[in-house]
Amino acid sequence: MGRYWLLPGLLLSLPLVTGWTTSNCLVTEGSRLPLVSRYFAFCTNSKLSFLAACFPVNNLTQTLEAVPRAVEGLCLGGSVSTLLPDAFSAFPGLKILGLSLHPTRLLPGALRGLGQLRNLSFFGHPGGRKSLFLPPDAFGDLISLQRLHISGPCLDKKASVSLPPSLQWLTVQFSCLQDVGELAGMFPDLVQGSSSRASWTLKMLDLSQNRGLKMASPGSLQGLQVEILDLRGTQLDAVAVKDLGLLKLDVLYGQTATAELAAEVIAHFELQGLNVERSKLGNISQEALASCHSLKTLGLSGTGLTKLPPGFLAAMPRLQRLDLARNQLPSTVLCMNETGDVSGLTTLNLSGNGLRILPPATFSCLPHLRELLLQDNKLLSLEGHLFQELQQLETLKLDRNPLFNLGKNWLAALPALTTLSLLDTQIVLSPDPGFWGAKNLHTLSLRLPHRPAPAVVSLPMYLTSLELHVASGTRHWTLSPTIFPFLETLTIKGRGLKLGVQNASEVFPALQKLSLLQNSLDAFCSQGTSSIFLWQLPKLQSLKVWGAGSNSRPCLITGLPSLQELKLESLQSITQPRSVQLEELVGDLPQLQALQLSSTGLKSLSAAAFQRLHSLQVLVLYMEEDLVLQDSLREYSPQMPRYIYILQSKLACQCANAWMVPWVKQSSKTYIHIRDGHLCPGEVRVPDRDSLTSFLWDHCPQTLELKLFLASSALVLLLIALPLLQEARNTWIPYLQALFRIWLQGLRGQGNEGKRFLFDVFVSHCRQDQGWVIGELLPVLEGFLPAGLGLRLCLPERDFEPGKDVVDTVVDSIVNSRATLCVLSGQALCDPRCRLELRLATSLLLASPSPPVLLLVYLEPISRHQLPGYHRLARLLRRGDYCLWPEEEERRSGFWTWLRSRLGRP
Repeated sequence: MGRYWLLPGLLLSLPLVTGWTTSNCLVTEGSRLPLVSRYFAFCTNSKLSFLAACFPVNNLTQTLEAVPRAVEGLCLGGSVSTLLPDAFSAFPGLKILGLSLHPTRLLPGALRGLGQLRNLSFFGHPGGRKSLFLPPDAFGDLISLQRLHISGPCLDKKASVSLPPSLQWLTVQFSCLQDVGELAGMFPDLVQGSSSRASWTLKMLDLSQNRGLKMASPGSLQGLQVEILDLRGTQLDAVAVKDLGLLKLDVLYGQTATAELAAEVIAHFELQGLNVERSKLGNISQEALASCHSLKTLGLSGTGLTKLPPGFLAAMPRLQRLDLARNQLPSTVLCMNETGDVSGLTTLNLSGNGLRILPPATFSCLPHLRELLLQDNKLLSLEGHLFQELQQLETLKLDRNPLFNLGKNWLAALPALTTLSLLDTQIVLSPDPGFWGAKNLHTLSLRLPHRPAPAVVSLPMYLTSLELHVASGTRHWTLSPTIFPFLETLTIKGRGLKLGVQNASEVFPALQKLSLLQNSLDAFCSQGTSSIFLWQLPKLQSLKVWGAGSNSRPCLITGLPSLQELKLESLQSITQPRSVQLEELVGDLPQLQALQLSSTGLKSLSAAAFQRLHSLQVLVLYMEEDLVLQDSLREYSPQMPRYIYILQSKLACQCANAWMVPWVKQSSKTYIHIRDGHLCPGEVRVPDRDSLTSFLWDHCPQTLELKLFLASSALVLLLIALPLLQEARNTWIPYLQALFRIWLQGLRGQGNEGKRFLFDVFVSHCRQDQGWVIGELLPVLEGFLPAGLGLRLCLPERDFEPGKDVVDTVVDSIVNSRATLCVLSGQALCDPRCRLELRLATSLLLASPSPPVLLLVYLEPISRHQLPGYHRLARLLRRGDYCLWPEEEERRSGFWTWLRSRLGRP
């Protein structure tokens, strides 16, 4: 989230708080997917436990590093031309993968490690004509793959890609496909005899929306078994499917180029389903009808039918679903047979046929009908005897019909009716309780017409779901009966509705879901000084309010003890906009788990609102401008929601938002995602403006608090730096100077070869070890032959020139000595001068063109763990370059023998 967050440099001044995020990725749990579904358009599956959507993606490897490894669904959008091997191997539990990356090539092994993957989708620009090259074994590791969806890119006609045996759904859409036979070249496994598998069975082969598909080479899919074949949106005549060589076909979606049904295809495969919507049939002949006896589903929507042949339903005894929508059929077209035969039809769609009158015998031959759709007709009236034969009808939809007149008990003949829809009608509602007549009606959708004066609407008492659309200008409606004991879902759409309900908990005791659409909350809130939501519903679990920009002031949603999901949208008044805080919109909701706000006028978010939302798990903010996240959330962070999504919103360009930076960088409980947000309106983010100083001086007021903050920060940094400077002054600076002198002398050619040295041995030791050097070492090394070696030693206490810089003297003595002998003990390792001498000797040994002799004498055993890093010279020396001074007298002769052999003659 580097480009979304404020003040990346603000780290030292604020305490650590809890939060985490992912770079340009949005993650969610499957149960919360509907809240952010617009970002998961091509891999939506709420059954998965964890999903992630990332876009725009330009560097796939870098993007996936920030994605949690536990995701089961992954949607990627952007531009990545090549998928490299093991691109997704870090996600072995992935079950759904959607790629809208417009790739042009998959390298072998790109999908390796996805053994649990079930759905795989490739998306490209429709009609973009971009090619996608797949290696033959591209799907070799996908042993669980069930659905393969390729939409947009064009595949090589001779790609010979092997399909996993588990595949059941294959989709190739918006591609360059011109002949169905090209599939055999792309996926040879589909054709019988091309593999060890006898025949392939697919539940769905979707070739829809291939505009150039107009040919079907005979026998090109020989042996393939398909349950559903979809050819909608292509130029291929459905009749041509007969010659493809398919071993089995149950349902066909397509179009016919002739003014006839695809009778030959129906008869050849004994189809169970046929849908040729938007084909220009005109009429159906008796010859074609004779081949339709196997059909269970028939779709003839928008085919230009004006009549049906006699015995239409009798010719299809197995038919269960019939779609005749958007034609010009007369109402007496179905039950015209004189034999009295009945049909087993269960679903009938006669929408959009311009029907005005339904004669009494219209449905007399359909006693098994369960769903009847009559929307978008011109029906003026309905009488009860029309439905006398529909004893099993459960769903009746009459939306968008005038319906001026409905007889008393007009639904009494439908004892099984449970769902009725009367939206956008001109029905005149009767206050008579027997107006409806249906005893088992549970779901009702109804439009309340305009009423200048108060009126009473009588509704069935045992409803479980009610949707009311209210005409503009409606003043007052009173519901009858006064109690709906079983109503669980209530939707009210329209402005200005005032139900005659003051004690909603008594009227709707079982209500669980309430939706107020295009409605002002003012009609449901108290009008006193404190505007509070009046409908106190003890069992309400979901509340959705879409104000349509008509709310004049905030209304506090509170007092709903069972509410789990709350959506507030477009509450900001268009004419009188005002800023609100979350605590003005949401009150005491102890069970609330998901809260979604969109265009509510929210400007400030503080801890005060969350203190009454103890169970909140998800907070989603859409289209909120100039949002300020108060720093009081820092202290309240352990109780913050698990997920916070700030989507298509702009953060206010204020210093109050600065605390968010360290919070979202710490891995902990709360996940925060900000998408399409900006620091300031119109501000373009550049790298040099991400610093703390730049933001403070550009946007924050120059107050005393800011100056004190800057001064205290500088003082803290100075106090931290002083010990480091003192250590550098005493040790590192002299050491670097000496090392530079040694290096400079090496450049000048002052090597050891052929050089005349002033001293034979430079002896480095501390003051505490001086007695051993004078008493033991000096007689042996400087004594005359044959007892001594006759060497000239350089001892700091004896040979250093008084008044000369110690560091310079040490460097000159080491450089002008043929060998360096370091006497080490516990006291020597604590002496600053000894440490410097040993460090310089070590550097000279490693850096000099002609390394000098460096010997170490341990006066006492010293563990290598006690030595500083630069003292661990024993690892670099030969075994003969260091020795331990023995305490036993009889072993000292060996020590002197070693020392004489290493130092040699003067």
